[in-house]
Amino acid sequence: MRASYDVAIAGGGIVGAACAAECTAAGLTVVVVEPGPVGGGATAAGMGHIVVMDDSPAQIALTLYSRRLWIELSRELPADVEYLPCGTMWVASDEEEMAEVRRKKQVYDSIGVKAEVLGPQALAEAEPNLRAGLAGGLFVADDSVIYPPCAARFLLERAVSQGAAVRVGERAAGLGRDGISLRDGTLIPAGVTVNATGAWAPELTPGIEVRKRKGHLVITDRYPGFVRAVLIELGYLKSAHSISADSVAFNAQPRRTGQVLLGSSRQYGATDTAIDPHMLRRMLERAREYMPGLGELTAIRAWTGFRAATPDKLPLIGPCADNDRLYLATGHEGLGITTSLATGRLLADQLTGRASAIPREPYLPGRKQEQHG
Repeated sequence: MRASYDVAIAGGGIVGAACAAECTAAGLTVVVVEPGPVGGGATAAGMGHIVVMDDSPAQIALTLYSRRLWIELSRELPADVEYLPCGTMWVASDEEEMAEVRRKKQVYDSIGVKAEVLGPQALAEAEPNLRAGLAGGLFVADDSVIYPPCAARFLLERAVSQGAAVRVGERAAGLGRDGISLRDGTLIPAGVTVNATGAWAPELTPGIEVRKRKGHLVITDRYPGFVRAVLIELGYLKSAHSISADSVAFNAQPRRTGQVLLGSSRQYGATDTAIDPHMLRRMLERAREYMPGLGELTAIRAWTGFRAATPDKLPLIGPCADNDRLYLATGHEGLGITTSLATGRLLADQLTGRASAIPREPYLPGRKQEQHG
């Protein structure tokens, strides 16, 4: 073991793994501390959707940049990452939501994202298992799906191949100016420490504005072609923005295995990992409203996870305001898989003094946050 590292990262999920890969690629010495398994927390619980979101200019910039990095990386991804360039279909149920489709189309056109507006017939032809009578949709061709735990493992293995050390099975107990303290009192010395522990980040860095937001997911047996693109109801945007009420929305994702992954639910204040039967029932009922045939499929597993949510829906990437040797890489909410690569690149840019491809200021931990929703 080295006497000291340039960077010590707490958290071996996809964000921590991406940070490790980028920092080692930039020539920094890195150690990652992960209680294990790698990618086994929120990363394993996530849907793995790589998507451009347009909630704010800063969200557009981060998701678009990171999607480009995923597309560039896709040719190097091993088979077990299950990269599937299936696109996203935003589904509109009525004319009000079609107005939102047209608004999103204008935004995507302005930033160079390929998107196609579909009417009722074209939507039915593209996704024949959706219910009849929907108003249309917006198809975004270059979005994709991955299997997040294997993506995290790939990124961490890349970091290791470039010299990083990984301490799996050990848990960070404290992050200080001198490095990471483990539960047994051992100090791993480092010039900079990074808190990439997702929804658990406030336990290591008290006072940061990150809250747990619980979600449920269900996966089916194999039904190839039942869902072709990632399907998301436009009402998802309303439920995702709600910061007080529990909510559900239709979200169905194809997997390279032929399985269908179903979401989504959002709960604040629920801190246990147990499945909430009421929320799960609501979520599945909502899904069947859009795809009645889902009721005929066999579900093989349901689980929960915790998103790391911030008041302004943007992650915290950069040094703490009161400690320039403690960096944060957390608060990604439901976009941690999408934005992991950009997070790692922005972090490495800051640590090495490089210019960044996008402005970093909107994601700095010291920014003034206003509650959105």
